[in-house]
Amino acid sequence: MKPGNHTFSVSEFLLLGLSEHQTQQPLLFGIFLSVYLITVVGNIAISLAIVSDPHLHTPMYFFLAHFSLTDLGLSSTTVPRMLVNIQAHRHTITYAGCLSQIYFFLWFIGLDVFLLAVMAYDRLVAICHPLHYTLVMSPRCCILLVVMPLILAQAYSLTHTLLLAQISFCTDNIIPHFFCELLPLLKLSCSDTYANRCVLTYWGGALTILIPLLIVISYACIVAAIVHIPSVSGKWKAFSTCSSHLSAICLFYVSAIGVYFIPSSANSASKDRIAAVMYAVVTPMLNPFIYSLRNRDMKSALKRFLSRRALQSP
Repeated sequence: MKPGNHTFSVSEFLLLGLSEHQTQQPLLFGIFLSVYLITVVGNIAISLAIVSDPHLHTPMYFFLAHFSLTDLGLSSTTVPRMLVNIQAHRHTITYAGCLSQIYFFLWFIGLDVFLLAVMAYDRLVAICHPLHYTLVMSPRCCILLVVMPLILAQAYSLTHTLLLAQISFCTDNIIPHFFCELLPLLKLSCSDTYANRCVLTYWGGALTILIPLLIVISYACIVAAIVHIPSVSGKWKAFSTCSSHLSAICLFYVSAIGVYFIPSSANSASKDRIAAVMYAVVTPMLNPFIYSLRNRDMKSALKRFLSRRALQSP
């Protein structure tokens, strides 16, 4: 630790964004504004279609509606702030604003992960125990399976935020990212971050190893059950109900693993930014397409919802 580092603390951080070249800022603004608008419209349309269509009042779509709202929240935590910074030509964020952004970002990330696990459990019960599905996935159980992820995600986010508030930041306040991300921020600290990194390791292990392992086990049981279905059409129908969920899992975890498990290199900051764009911006935009284009019931519900809206408009 350099002498004199504790003479003052930073009151704001400088976000370098995705590019430091001013000529690229209008292009980035246009791209991310378009992506965000598609994310907002897509996820809200999915949620409203599920709520308004009685045919979709089932556990699978109940969880999907919450997943869509979580994706919307995840994207809204980072993208609007970045758009404002680009438009205002000001790339700073206050200390309190940075902590708030980290809190909500981690909360929505944790909620995304836990809901993916809940959705895998729902498919496990539906395919492996179809006769007991309505009994097991009762309304009370469905509510509990949403409340528990909310509590766990809150614990995950709050733990990191409270520990982050205990450490000091001195002269270095430049974050090589487009939002306040936990790892780059820990690297700027001039105090001991051992507790933060231990908690990050334990929670990271739970979210990126334990939860995916449980999902893999669930799908191993699902595949075993599908194999024993006698008809080809039955096998295809069972698999089609899982394909969208599998696509969402792969898209989320491949990009997240790119941030936390690929060894650092000279261009690790650029790699981290690209991976963060994938799981925090691109994935929430693509999920509505994944769950609607490959799902006949969802496409029909969206068409009915849009038709009703068109008839109601003057």
